Amino acid sequence: MTMAANNNKVDVIDYDAIAELPSFKALVKRKNAFLWSVTAIFLIAYITLPILTSYTKILHQPVIGDITAVWLYSAGLFIMTWSLCHLYVAKANSYDKAAQAIIAEYKEGGGRV
Repeated sequence: MTMAANNNKVDVIDYDAIAELPSFKALVKRKNAFLWSVTAIFLIAYITLPILTSYTKILHQPVIGDITAVWLYSAGLFIMTWSLCHLYVAKANSYDKAAQAIIAEYKEGGGRV
């Protein structure tokens, strides 16, 4: 249990009770699914680069003049990283709003689950 000060008013928040709310459990499930998916995409994309360059000749082919596919793939990894970071920030903001709604739900219920 934690106390949070809000405009000179002290609220006692039972985080164990919040953790038992179905809405909180659903939020955690959605957040974990998103994080594991993004992590898998990121790792697969990064691990594929050394595998393709070391064990195949696929990325050694010239694509634009003397520029090989490995350069385009590597540039794509930078773009992917920035895109995933942007996506993560946007999703994190939505998760923060959902968490605030869950706290409001808890307070409306009088702190009872």
